Amino acid sequence: MSLSGRERRILGEIEQALELEDPDLARRVAAINKIETGSDAGYYRERMQSWATAHIWLIALLGVVVVLLLLLAVITA
Repeated sequence: MSLSGRERRILGEIEQALELEDPDLARRVAAINKIETGSDAGYYRERMQSWATAHIWLIALLGVVVVLLLLLAVITA
């Protein structure tokens, strides 16, 4: 459902007031909108992949510990 011209105008006025009142918050909201629209999605996906690659052994060890704890819980129950 699209917005009417009046609704778009009101939202524009709210946005302008926010930018004047709290520019830092306005920048953060703009950054969130940019991420949600997908324009920065590739950048964040690459960062997450590089982090996961750098910490693969830690992730695998954590998985093994979780499985062992689950097995221990089943055995002792």
